[in-house]
Order: sequence, then structure tokens, then C-alpha cells
Amino acid sequence: MARFQLEPGPIPLHHQVYLDLRAALDAGEWRTGERLPPERDLAGRYGCSLITVRRALADLAREERLERTRGRGTFVTAPRIVRELSSTLSFAQEMELRGLEPRTQLLTACLQPAAEGVAAPLLIPAGAPTFFLERLRSAADRPLLLEQAHLSAERFPDLLTADLEHGSLYDFLAARYDCRIERLRETIEPVMPPAREAGLLGQSRRTPALLLEGTAFDAADRPVEFSRTYVPGDRSKFLIESTGRSVRGLRSMRGSEQGAAAIDGLVLTGGSGTGNERGRDAVALEEGSRT
Repeated sequence: MARFQLEPGPIPLHHQVYLDLRAALDAGEWRTGERLPPERDLAGRYGCSLITVRRALADLAREERLERTRGRGTFVTAPRIVRELSSTLSFAQEMELRGLEPRTQLLTACLQPAAEGVAAPLLIPAGAPTFFLERLRSAADRPLLLEQAHLSAERFPDLLTADLEHGSLYDFLAARYDCRIERLRETIEPVMPPAREAGLLGQSRRTPALLLEGTAFDAADRPVEFSRTYVPGDRSKFLIESTGRSVRGLRSMRGSEQGAAAIDGLVLTGGSGTGNERGRDAVALEEGSRT
């Protein structure tokens, strides 16, 4: 006996199954990571054919509510969190607007000599002292960002007195040093994360991540911070809204195979390379400040 009565009429049967399954997922009948009943059991639940059930499951898989694996079954996935690249909101503010509880864990806060790759964007000599800050940012008990930042220790000598787990770094710089971030230039590219970073993010090294690498500038256009941020490839999406010339630029990028691959990487659909190699494509973006 079917538990849910499908109605003949203008709404296709598979869409009725889809709507009921989606409502069940929203109600928590199956939680993230749990496996749905076999397709044959679902067909009995709705009194329909296997083909109808499979079409409904395929629709939910396209919406990234489910993950279907041959030989293992169908599993509930956590919905990805959409973040706006051009947003001036802090991570905590963005998460709170989405009804999620943000959490920051300070992993490292220490003095380090600047390597060449850090010194150049900060316009300081190689070997000059910098503060290295590493923070793991989470929401809904899922790691979403691993931030690794360098700032000049000579310019910001009291930086380690800041509350970097509960407060905003940029707010501290503004209040303590009258240094306000006005511009951020970043590159974004798909990568296979190093073993340590993958472990901190709770993901496999074989799962692509996005690497955001960039420099933040103050009102006088002086570099303030150089950072690398790893974003798990299965938990977030980045939204880019463009106008005017930027629209034409993105369209021209989509006209090439490499450009299309780079833009697709922004929604975390995949990456290329093996081991610690980065994907071949990167997108450079320049935006207003984000705290």
C-alpha cells in the first residue's frame, strides 16, 4: 500500500515524487550523510515505477540535495553555502544572515620571517618579520574556510593582542592603527589541497578545493595583508555579479575552453592537477574590502 497517493493530472508523477521527497528532506526525515531507502522501496512508498523514482532522484541530485553512487545508493548531502565575492560583510555577518552559527578557531599566531612569496606582495624585504595567522572558519559545524594570512610585524607590532577568534581582524586594524582595508586583489584557482590543509578542512586530498590568494590594500593603496584561503570544493559556491565591461569580459572568457573552465571553478564544480599541483586556470578579481 502506497504511503503517498500520486494524483493523475497536469503535474507529472515524477515531479510529485520529487516534491514529496524534497519536503521530507526539509523536514529532516533523512539527515545529511544518511542513505535513502532503495529505489524499489521508494517505488512502493509512492506506488509508482522505478523510472518515476529515478527521475525524481535525478532532479534532487541536480539540485545537490542528494548524491547518487553506483553500487552504494543515494545519500543526503549538505546544501552548499553561497557567498558573494563582492560582499563587504564579514564571514560572521554572512553566516548569521543565512541563519548559521559562525565559528572561528585560531590555529596559529606567531612571528615568521617573510619568504620571497610573502615579501613581494607586502613590499617588504625578504626575511623581514611578519605575523602569520591561521584561522579555521566554520558554520553549522562544517569547516568552510582555512585562512592563512601574513602581516608586517613592524607595521602592526601589537597584532597578537587582538581577539582573533571572536573579533574581526580588519576592525582591530582600523581601531588600533587607523588602517582600513579599501581594496582586495585576489586570484582564484582550483587546486588539490596539501595533506595538512585537507585534514584541517575535513576533506579528501582527492577532492578539489579553491585557493584564493591575494593582497589587501589600505586607503593609501599600501599592502596590508597577504593571504591564502582554502575553500572546500563541496561546501560553498561563490556568486559573481558583474555589470558593464565586466560582463563583456566574462563572456569573452566563456568563449574559450580555458576561460570557461576557470569560471566553472568559481562554483567549485571541480579542478585539475594531482597531488599539490594547482589547476591550470586562475581567475583574477579585484573588489572592495571584505572584513
